[in-house]
Amino acid sequence: MFTATDFIPKKYTSTIENGNFEWSAPSNIALVKYWGKKDNQIPANPSVSFTLNNCKTITKLGFEKRENQNSFSFDLLFEGKSKEDFKPKIQKFLERIEIYLPFLKEYHFTIDTQNTFPHSSGIASSASGMAALAMNFMSLEKMMNPEMTEDYFYQKASFLARLGSGSACRSVKGNVVVWGNQANIEGSSDLFGVEFPYAIHENFKNYQDTILLVDKGEKQVSSTVGHDLMHNHPYAERRFVQAHENLDQLIAIFENGNLEEFIKVVESEALTLHAMMMTSMPYFILMKPNTLQIINAIWEFRNETQIPVCFTLDAGANVHVLYPENVSAKVLQFIKDELVVFCQNGQYICDQIGEGSIAL
Repeated sequence: MFTATDFIPKKYTSTIENGNFEWSAPSNIALVKYWGKKDNQIPANPSVSFTLNNCKTITKLGFEKRENQNSFSFDLLFEGKSKEDFKPKIQKFLERIEIYLPFLKEYHFTIDTQNTFPHSSGIASSASGMAALAMNFMSLEKMMNPEMTEDYFYQKASFLARLGSGSACRSVKGNVVVWGNQANIEGSSDLFGVEFPYAIHENFKNYQDTILLVDKGEKQVSSTVGHDLMHNHPYAERRFVQAHENLDQLIAIFENGNLEEFIKVVESEALTLHAMMMTSMPYFILMKPNTLQIINAIWEFRNETQIPVCFTLDAGANVHVLYPENVSAKVLQFIKDELVVFCQNGQYICDQIGEGSIAL
């Protein structure tokens, strides 16, 4: 059983003066939602997600040894321009992971990052961003410790990413990732995400996710605040049990390919997430009127056509439309005909299941 201390390195066998790495890491969409956390970014319940393919962060890390090693030293560029307001989040991340990467103060870092999706589009960039940064830091550690195994490399990258943003630990490897200890899933852990270890039916290969950008504004409530509101939530304990039950159901569904049961679990999870927000104290609603219009239109379309299309939601107003690859043409036509009208500026993004982080 892994513990956090397993990721504290003993000593390094090589030194490196300077260089750079570049990684891309995707966003992900949870099917069973993570909502509520304990200390040190430990999830209150397990979650499972589809790793996306097109919505990703590309981060280049330059590094150079320096004389003064009393503090962290880094420049942060977003799309080539200095981004001061991102720096406190990176500073906090470095403070959290220094015990696991003790070389961090020895270098000046230049972090140059960009997203393939529009910033503030309502797609979570913290997951892809922190995962991409963790991959780069692990590439540097691997140069100092060339004997490191590939399994350890990815496990520790996911562990570090989690300390930057909980869901980032699900963006390191693809296609279907479990995070959180679940009795029936071998190798699952609260400390890092693991690839779903069992058979996945053909129905879920190349599963499609079209993201409808309903509202591109800043969220009224940050995820951190939202998670904290689960501490005294009247329905929290039952919710955590429900997440375990739904994940158990998905194990069987992924094996047997039952799309009807998949839809029930996924849509129920999405609505439960928002129900928890509406019943916390203080309470809040992140859905917009157009979110509900889209949900109702999807239900109507599915009833009329029997096409297995469903929705899920993150902690925001945007709608992820999920469907198998073999019905893509019909679903995309439906989206263009009936759903685009509910998107801000008619914007939506076509994506599908992807493979996880990639070295560039």
